[in-house]
Amino acid sequence: MRISTKIDYALRAMAELAASDDDRPVKADSIAGEQDIPLKFLLAILGELRRGRLVRSQRGQAGGYTLARDADEITLADVMRAVEGPLANVHDDSLREIEYPGPAAGLVDVWKAVRTSLRSVLETTTVADLAAGRLPKRIKTLAAEYEESERQRLP
Repeated sequence: MRISTKIDYALRAMAELAASDDDRPVKADSIAGEQDIPLKFLLAILGELRRGRLVRSQRGQAGGYTLARDADEITLADVMRAVEGPLANVHDDSLREIEYPGPAAGLVDVWKAVRTSLRSVLETTTVADLAAGRLPKRIKTLAAEYEESERQRLP
């Protein structure tokens, strides 16, 4: 799976909104400045998040963006799906409909495992977790395993 710049920016923008001290709307240029995101790109992403019912927008002098639900009710998976669709696609087919012949037959189970692994991380971590810097223990453990495997790869 490739984490696109769009997903990265969307998650960073949602964390910024979740970290907002009060319920007042946050201006897009403020989010863009705090997270070093190009404003034009951010506005397009915020539009997708609004259509995905994850943020609300308010026009006017006091306008800006707020989360549409509590940050602890919005998972990272929700954000990713809002901006790019399903978490893991296998050429846009349902895994229930895919069959491979012969020695490649087990690949369907690999795709199922990949999808389940992604969900186990992205559907259990909320925007509130991200913004507060309190990631679930399982996520921290997986990140530590990654760091260890990277250290072992280096000469």
